[in-house]
Amino acid sequence: MSILELGELIRTKQITSLELVQIFLRRLKRYNPVLESVITCTDELAYKQAKEADGLLAKGVYLGPLHGIPYGLKDIIAVPQYKTTWGSGSFKDQVLNIEAWVYKRLKSAGAVLVAKLVSGSLAYDDIWFGGRTRNPWNIEEFSTGSSAGPAASTSAGMVPFAIGSETAGSITYPAARCGVTALRPTFGMVGRTGVMSIAESLDKLGPFCRSAEDCTVVLDTIRGKDPDDLSSRYIPLDDPFSVDIKRLTVGYTDDAEMEVVNVLKSKGVKTVPFKLNYTVDSVQGILNFTMDVEMLAHFDEWQRTRQDDLYEAQDQWPTELRRARVIPAIDYVQAQRARRKLIQEVKKSFTVDAFIGNATDWERVCLGNLVGFPVIVVPTGFKNISNPPSEGTRRRTTITTGIYARPNHDHIALALAMAYQSVTYHHKQRPPIDNLGPSDIMPHIHQQLSLTEGCIYESS
Repeated sequence: MSILELGELIRTKQITSLELVQIFLRRLKRYNPVLESVITCTDELAYKQAKEADGLLAKGVYLGPLHGIPYGLKDIIAVPQYKTTWGSGSFKDQVLNIEAWVYKRLKSAGAVLVAKLVSGSLAYDDIWFGGRTRNPWNIEEFSTGSSAGPAASTSAGMVPFAIGSETAGSITYPAARCGVTALRPTFGMVGRTGVMSIAESLDKLGPFCRSAEDCTVVLDTIRGKDPDDLSSRYIPLDDPFSVDIKRLTVGYTDDAEMEVVNVLKSKGVKTVPFKLNYTVDSVQGILNFTMDVEMLAHFDEWQRTRQDDLYEAQDQWPTELRRARVIPAIDYVQAQRARRKLIQEVKKSFTVDAFIGNATDWERVCLGNLVGFPVIVVPTGFKNISNPPSEGTRRRTTITTGIYARPNHDHIALALAMAYQSVTYHHKQRPPIDNLGPSDIMPHIHQQLSLTEGCIYESS
């Protein structure tokens, strides 16, 4: 069920938050042995928060659509008394007794934290110290992207929603691979205090959900000015539910999923061919320079003291940071000048209200993160996997697209995604994690786990 559906059940007392927590903790522990998407189940905290939510409702106090709703956080987000491992063996026993801004916002809305979900090691891809997170739609594939846990866990119904992060593709890639709806908001929309940083000028937090409606609810809760994050701003979020899409002009690129274009066109949206024009020809290089140098500023001592020798994936951050150490300062400054020019050119070229295009095109991922404009990843269908077993399989490859809006216009992307999802059902499909097919074996999945089993490194 969606957040809004679950929220209505709670509001009308057809189910309690405590009962929901029990359901989702069972699912987390049932499927995690295969998907490897959970680092810590926060049972004790979840029961406490659920009882508080139920107690408030019994007194007639309803905090809104997230009241009593379970969720998960990517494990780069700090929660007191629980490990915040950053997905790395170097930090797997780390406890940061601070409340991340985004956690505070969700807690104040009555949401209930049930799990810290896998982050790729130091927010790099899907490899972490406990394994490698898998795609629920095709368990022979990995989830890709460092928000691997939020994407896989939401896709598999282990949580109703989750919070992930993106510096360069870590929301868009796993959302596309795992077939969920996810939003990378405008840069600065969501405060990042208490969150491991890669690059202050690029990092963004965003929701992984079942639908664009759910993304709207979560974004409205977590947005706002974080007093301890100087990059965050109060960005007004116009009501996506009230947008008159017939007044919008929406572009579509050469790699857009035309089904989305045609559906929106049938609903009265003006659609036109579109291409973002800019003269800066080193977009990917600018992003790599920016990300690596800013990352090294955070992890300088870690590398200087050779702690990176124990890192899970030696061809990832250790190599990247060694390269960053020899980047001349002048090259970094010139990259930022080129970035400023890129931002100005894209602003001038973004002549439509939104555009539809591939969400995982690497040039566009780099461009979007450098400029800071929002994109919502939308499931648009499925195709057969490559080389399926001769006896058949229910595993699928997900098809998705991105709906992009100008900075500070997240509500436009959300409104268009909601319009598309209002007449399609791709986002309501569920992965075949209980019944893959006659030739597909899923180990452990039918094992009945108790509420004290199944989550990796469970502790508080």
